[in-house]
Amino acid sequence: MKFPEPLVEGRLIRRYKRFLADVRLPDGSEVTAHCPNTGSMLGCQPEDARVWLSRSDNPKRKLQYTWELVETSPGQLACVNTARPNSQAREAVLAGTIVELAGYPECRAEVKYGAEKSRIDLLLSGHDTAADAWVEVKNVTLAEDGQGFFPDAVTERGQKHLRELMAQVQQGDRAVLLFVVNHTGIQTVRPADHIDRKYGELLREACDAGVEVIAYRADLSESDGTPTGVLTLTESVPVILEV
Repeated sequence: MKFPEPLVEGRLIRRYKRFLADVRLPDGSEVTAHCPNTGSMLGCQPEDARVWLSRSDNPKRKLQYTWELVETSPGQLACVNTARPNSQAREAVLAGTIVELAGYPECRAEVKYGAEKSRIDLLLSGHDTAADAWVEVKNVTLAEDGQGFFPDAVTERGQKHLRELMAQVQQGDRAVLLFVVNHTGIQTVRPADHIDRKYGELLREACDAGVEVIAYRADLSESDGTPTGVLTLTESVPVILEV
């Protein structure tokens, strides 16, 4: 997927009230942008970091700008808009990029399911030889020394999703946890046991129960760290579950 318009570069002043971020534009003016991320954004909001905003001309919107990308360290970019990964995943599935999920002609989003009243990000069906695939998508942006970690804060919602996926396997379907790696500095993905030990335990339990865990990376930037404006998933990334 590609941003329809060029992004606007600025400098981060602060993020606050979870969904707001003040940004200084190159002309010295300051704007308040929508921050579409409910997580802690650990490591993704350095002081005075370069950030990139999308702009909307919709007069009904309260905020014209949306925070999309951040330079977490020199030359490394992360996509912090958690509304993007589902679209990235859907596009990659339909394009056949995610080889583990190839062969499904039907892809539905936000389908209600489960005893805990969840909504699955993607439900894939219509495969000639494989069962329906229930795909939960997670955005990975927490990077430490080339390793990506999920989650970046304790997530009871994420724990619930793992339980729901295990239940689908018991019913005879495929259940897949797809990590969308939206950080150019990440080479592997691990459960963040140091942040949410329960999530790590449940993830390993889910794997033992037959839930498939895969990760794919988005190519966000040029070699000099300049954003390409493209969020397309390009290659798989190893998922490491060993403690």
